[in-house]
Amino acid sequence: MIGPARMSRRSANILARLLVVLFGLVVLTAVAFAQSLTFPALSGRVVDDANILDAATRSALSEKLAALEDKTTDQFVVVTLKSLQGQTIETYGYQLGRHWGIGQKGKNNGVLLIVAPNERKVRIEVGYGLEGTLTDALTKVIIENAITPRFRANDYAGGITRGVDDVIQVLSGDTELFKQQTAVKEALRRQQSKDEYAPLFGLFWFALLAFIVFVLLQAPRGGRRGGPRGNIWIVPFPGSAGSWSSGSSGGFSDGGFSGGGGDFGGGGSSGSW
Repeated sequence: MIGPARMSRRSANILARLLVVLFGLVVLTAVAFAQSLTFPALSGRVVDDANILDAATRSALSEKLAALEDKTTDQFVVVTLKSLQGQTIETYGYQLGRHWGIGQKGKNNGVLLIVAPNERKVRIEVGYGLEGTLTDALTKVIIENAITPRFRANDYAGGITRGVDDVIQVLSGDTELFKQQTAVKEALRRQQSKDEYAPLFGLFWFALLAFIVFVLLQAPRGGRRGGPRGNIWIVPFPGSAGSWSSGSSGGFSDGGFSGGGGDFGGGGSSGSW
């Protein structure tokens, strides 16, 4: 007869083997998924696979991106895509960054500005090492203020150029303006949320007042003072006597450009137009 301790060890061994098999399947699935995607060749700091930029714009952008890398070692690549191949731009974006290895190995200081004109999607993909500097909030402000308004006017060159300039400004240490814009957008969002729920709060207080009046009318006129039927306790709610709020390296040479082995984990923001 098998004892409880032996059965427990057997169960633990079986569970451990199942976990190993499951982990292996997850890894194999991820590898197969990555291999099923095709990526354009990393031909330079500007990869215009969708052919939406003129030669002068590509050249000007390449010079700015090269100057940024010389100054900070951060690698920044602009890429336009013919298709996202049925994937979300978030999924395709970090896979592309890993495939190219944008950013310095160990620093993971790579950035991609990805434009998919056919799907009308844009994304700023940020490497692990720059997520604290080029935050999700800042990239969202750049996309919404600098890029998508120009894309809606079919000014791809203007939107990409302005987006590149703003990202370079942040990576160069000048973030005050973008922080202010982020704070303003957050304040507007909160105010909009309050405006949306204001009618519900009004209805709630009206219903509460009607309930209190009803209880007062139904309470017995007589009875002992202080008795359980002669008293009404009203519990104050937040906002009834005031208000409350909750605070709420790679390199460039004559032979061409290559990534430096940087890694990505999905940091950044996306937009559409």
